[in-house]
Formats: sequence, structure tokens, C-alpha cells
Amino acid sequence: MGLLEGKNALVFGLANDKSIAWGITQAFKREGANIGISYAGEILERRVKPLAEKIDCKWVEECDVTKDDQIAAVAEKAAKHFGKIDILVHSIAYAGREELSRPFHETSREGFRVAMDVSVYSFVALTHAFLPLLNPNASVMSMTYHGSVKVAPHYNVMGVAKAALESSTRYLAYDLGAQKIRVNAISAGPIRTLAAAGVGKFRDMYKHFADVAPLRENVTIEDVGNSAVFLASDLSSHITGEVLYVDSGFNIMGVQIGEEAKE
Repeated sequence: MGLLEGKNALVFGLANDKSIAWGITQAFKREGANIGISYAGEILERRVKPLAEKIDCKWVEECDVTKDDQIAAVAEKAAKHFGKIDILVHSIAYAGREELSRPFHETSREGFRVAMDVSVYSFVALTHAFLPLLNPNASVMSMTYHGSVKVAPHYNVMGVAKAALESSTRYLAYDLGAQKIRVNAISAGPIRTLAAAGVGKFRDMYKHFADVAPLRENVTIEDVGNSAVFLASDLSSHITGEVLYVDSGFNIMGVQIGEEAKE
């Protein structure tokens, strides 16, 4: 019997087979969860639906998380299909490419608004919409990055958005705690996803990470998926409001020295 046997899990933000959301989806399926998948926009449909078929997922819905009516409609569809929900995953982030390629102080007002709306408020909106469907002991989680607490060059407004996302995670954990619902975030190391492609000099960041992280390895979507299983399962029954780092220990480093500089 898997760790998530019989649990209903919804994963928002699947884009392709390189997505963190896909690593989570596969891990959930392996552990016995009943999966529902949501994606953003018709362009992604042709990538997402074949992936859903691979895991025999019957609930696949498009949702623009910047529109409350679409969130409400998806919640209603989920209620009809699943009844109740045990796991809700928010794996959604967006900032315009131009906001990630110029200095942070040049962030446009509209670019800032869009990044915060898509990457942060959508987590609050989804949690609010699905709250009536969440079982006691349900697990809600978001995906963040170390650029929320330290400067990651070129990450810019996304770093600010991730900081707000982590703060939102804590406030939601407080709100939902009385209902025995846990809310946490996973902070993964850099992974070659569609979203990462928009970050300037990401390849340099990716290589630097493996050079200085204590475990000397990059992180995979499978690593994140396994950690998400832990947070989704009863094994994490009294963990809430936390940021779980899945980054080969990179976040503990103060002075970062590459392997070649060591004696």
C-alpha cells in the first residue's frame, strides 16, 4: 500500500514532462493517489493531456488562475468528480522575460503586478476556493526558491514574489490550522524547467549550484516529487507553515567556494 493510497490530489501548474509538477504527479501516482491535473492555456493542452493519459488521469482541466470565475468553475468540477480533496499542489509562477533580463529597479509596475498575481495571489485564491472541499488533515503546498531570501542575480521580481509566497504560506497555515489542514512550501534547487528558461544566465546558475552545494549534485523533479509525497502524507502530520529545502544543502552555505578552489 502506498503512502497516499486513496487520497485525492490536485496538481496545478503542469506544463510538460520537465515540470516540477510532473515530478510531483508521478510520485503521487506511484504512492496510490487519485490524481487531478490543471494546466494554464490551450497552448499547453497538447503537452499535458498525453502526460495525463500516461498515468490514467481522468480529470484534466484548464484554469487561468488570474480569473476568479475560472478557479470557482474548476473547484466545482473537482467537487463533482472527487467529492473531497486531500492534497492541493500549487506549482505556478510567472514573470515577463523582460523583467528577468534587466536590473530589478527597472521592473515595470505592470510586470510587478503580473508576477505577484500569478505567482502569489493565485495560491491564496486556489486555497480559498478549495477550502470547502479539503478534508481534515489535508495538505496544501506551493513551490518556492532560495531567491526569496537571498539575492539570485537575474531572478529579480520572482525573488520578491517567492518571498511573498512563503509569507502567504505561513499565514494560510495559521488560518487553516484549526481545521487540521497543513500548508507548506518546497524550496527546490534550480531545475531546467520551462519557467527557468526565462531567467537570465540560468545555465551559469545551474552549474554553479552543483559546484558549491554540499552534496555536489543538482536537484531533479523526482527529488521534489518524493519530498512532496512526504508533505502530502500522514508522515508530516504536524508540520505546517514550513519551507522545506530540497537543494542538496545549497541554502546552508554562507561563503560559496567551488571545488577547484579547495585545498
